[in-house]
Amino acid sequence: MVWTKEEFSAKVRAGQQIKHPWKNAFHLEMPFGLINDPNGLSFYQGKYQIFYQWNPYGCEHKQKHWGHVATSDFIHYTEPVLAMKPDCWFDKDGCYTGCAFTENEELHVVYTGNVRTETMERQSYQCLAKAEADGTLSKEKILIERQPAGYTAHFRDPYVFFRGNKKYLLAGIQTENLAGRLVLYRETAGKWELVGEIATDFNAMGYMWECPNILHFRDEDVIVFSPQGLKAERYQYQNLYQTGYAIGTLDTEKAVFSHGKFTELDHGFDFYAPQVMEHEGRKLLLGWMGMPERDAEYPTRENGGWMFSLTIPRELVLKNHKIYQYPAVELEKLRQKEQSSVAKGAHSWEQVLPRQAEIELRICLGKAKKIAYAFYFGAERLVFIYDDTEKSMVINRTGMKLGGRGIRRFKLDCKGELHVRIFMDRTAMECFFQQGEEAAAILYFPEKECVPELSVQADEDWNQLTCKC
Repeated sequence: MVWTKEEFSAKVRAGQQIKHPWKNAFHLEMPFGLINDPNGLSFYQGKYQIFYQWNPYGCEHKQKHWGHVATSDFIHYTEPVLAMKPDCWFDKDGCYTGCAFTENEELHVVYTGNVRTETMERQSYQCLAKAEADGTLSKEKILIERQPAGYTAHFRDPYVFFRGNKKYLLAGIQTENLAGRLVLYRETAGKWELVGEIATDFNAMGYMWECPNILHFRDEDVIVFSPQGLKAERYQYQNLYQTGYAIGTLDTEKAVFSHGKFTELDHGFDFYAPQVMEHEGRKLLLGWMGMPERDAEYPTRENGGWMFSLTIPRELVLKNHKIYQYPAVELEKLRQKEQSSVAKGAHSWEQVLPRQAEIELRICLGKAKKIAYAFYFGAERLVFIYDDTEKSMVINRTGMKLGGRGIRRFKLDCKGELHVRIFMDRTAMECFFQQGEEAAAILYFPEKECVPELSVQADEDWNQLTCKC
C-alpha cells in the first residue's frame, strides 16, 4: 500500500486522536507503525529538527523510512511526515540511520542505503540528501559506494562533524574477522577519502559497533557508540546490546583515538542507538526506547498497532571525567501543579501519583542500608532497590504481567542521600540518579488502567524522605 501525501496526513491525524491507555503523553512516538533510531538531530530555521527510523506500514523491522517532526520547545511538535522513502536502487531495502549538518545555509543529511541482492547479500551505500521546507528530503547522490577492503558490508550509520575548516565522517563497520570497529573519512575537493580505521584500545569489544557520534568538550572528545556482542556482567552489559561512550582525544590526521574506559550511558531495559547534537553550547541527546531483536517484549504491537518511543531530550555535561545526563530544561513547562511530602524518622511511606508525573525523591539514609521504592499499578509493581552496602541499584520488572520483565543491576554510590528524578509517562519511565550521574530508561505496560502509587520501604529508619511531584 502506498498513500498519497493527503491520505497519509489524514491517517496520522486520525491516529493521533486515538485514546489508548498505553499511549505516552510527552515521549515522542508514532500513531502507528514502528519507530526506532533517532536520526538527523539538528537545529535549523529556528527549530530542532528530529528525523527517525519509521516503518509506517507495520510493526516489523522492515521498509525503514525516515520520519520527521520539528519543535521549538520539546513539548509541541509538528505533525509527523514521511521525510524519505526506500524507493531508489541504492536504498530499496531501507533508509538506515544517519545524521544531519548545515552547510551554505542548507540542511543536509547523510544516511546508509541498505540493499539486499537476490542471494540476500548485503550492500551498503552512504548517501546524501537535502532537506526541503516541508521536512521531506531530496536524495542527491551516493557519497561512498562500498565498504573499504577488509571489511564486511555491515558498514553504516554515518556521522558528519567538522574540525576547523575540514569535514569528517565517522561510521560503524565490521571487519572480515567479525569485529566491531569505527572508520574515519575526510572530505577533500568534494570527495570522501578514507583516513583509516580508528585505532583504539577496544580490540575485543563485540562484533559490530553501531551509531557512532562524537562530541567535543573543551579539550576532550567523547565518542558515543552502540557495540553489539558484549558479554553480560553482574553490574554492566545486561541488555542484549549496549550503548556507551569513551572520553579521550581523536587525532583526525592519524585516525587514532586515545581514550579511557567504555562507560554505559543508560542502565535500563530500553535504550539503544542514541544520537547527539550541539546547539548554543548545549549537547543534547535523544535515544531509542526499545531493543533490537526483542519485539515480543512490546505488547503495543498486537494491542495498538505501534511500537517504541524516543527518550525525552537529555542534556549531556562532562564533569569529573564522566558524562552526566539531565532532562532538558524545557520539560519543566510540562509542570501543572506541585505536591510535596516529607517523612522524618520513618522507614515506610506511600503516596498516590498522577498518571503522568515528574517525581523528585530524596532520602537521607540515616540508619537505613537498603531502600526499596516501588510503583504499584494495581496488583503489578515496578521495583527499585538501593543497597548502600553493595553501593548498587537493582531495577526489578518481574512484578509486571505484560511486556519485558527481568532485572537490571548497576553500581551507584549515593553517599548518604539517595536522589532520583523520575519522568513517568503512561508506558515510558526515565530515571536520573544522583543529579544525572546515572540514568535508566524503562518501558512498562500495566495490564489494567489504574491510579499508580509510590511506596517506599527501608530496613531501618531514614533521617528524612522528601518527595515532590
